[in-house]
Amino acid sequence: MSDTTTSSRLSLLPRLRLWRSGLRGDAMLFAGLAMVGVLAVLALTVGLNPPREATTGNLRMRFRPPGTEGYLFGTDQLGRSVAGRVGAGMIWSLGIALVAATIALSIGTVLGLVAAWTPGWPRRVIRTVVDTVIAFPSLVIAVTVIALLGRGFWPLAITLGLATWPIAARVVYAEAMSIARRDYVVAAQLAGVGPVTILATHVLPALRPTLMTMFAFTFADMLVAESALSFLGLGVPITAPSWGNMLSESREYLVEAPWLMLAPAGAIVFAVVALNLIGDGIAANARKRGRAAM
Repeated sequence: MSDTTTSSRLSLLPRLRLWRSGLRGDAMLFAGLAMVGVLAVLALTVGLNPPREATTGNLRMRFRPPGTEGYLFGTDQLGRSVAGRVGAGMIWSLGIALVAATIALSIGTVLGLVAAWTPGWPRRVIRTVVDTVIAFPSLVIAVTVIALLGRGFWPLAITLGLATWPIAARVVYAEAMSIARRDYVVAAQLAGVGPVTILATHVLPALRPTLMTMFAFTFADMLVAESALSFLGLGVPITAPSWGNMLSESREYLVEAPWLMLAPAGAIVFAVVALNLIGDGIAANARKRGRAAM
């Protein structure tokens, strides 16, 4: 075998690895988006207009196993449809997680960019605030804010957002500082382009894959956090059909009716896997584009 043939084959290996990485990224992204699409359709149909069986109990129909008498996931201790309650709970669980992730990323992105592009006392103040908030356990912050604001959809969403924005701020700050050292950004600064224009035309487009990936992962984390707080009795009102409340109610009937726990737990796992697939897919495609640009 000649040296030319060997070198040509070796040069193809990085391209094949890059192609396989991009294919895996596209597959994960497609699968995650398809799963999220299913959740969105169910939330807009069942969640916004839950069936009467999800809210009205019938004691004669209590503890029916899944698939019995038309009940897909069975019935609970009050004879309510578990499938209907899981669908109705999407508005609470997914809605709170979506709002909380939006709040966390909005605050973190703004403060991270300000810290990266304003050296001096603004950067020191923001970094001190971030380090101080991160030093406190998130559960302590959540309990404190809930005690001040009360329980409900918006108090819990605001609580989770305020407890997690420093993580987003740190990531955005580190990424923005790295982007600021790139040649085209330095050239724009030397040409006299203003900082706002540079942020809008160079920094934010470069940050887009990171922000999208972080939003997907934060969304998943907020869903788990909301379910945990509601499970502990610190989240939404106990009458709300959130997935965390459903898990909390199912503890007393694990032996008698295990489907009461499996249905909301399965919904949480399905949503978290979907969001993580989207985040991994976006990250893989971003790495592919980065290698191709080199």
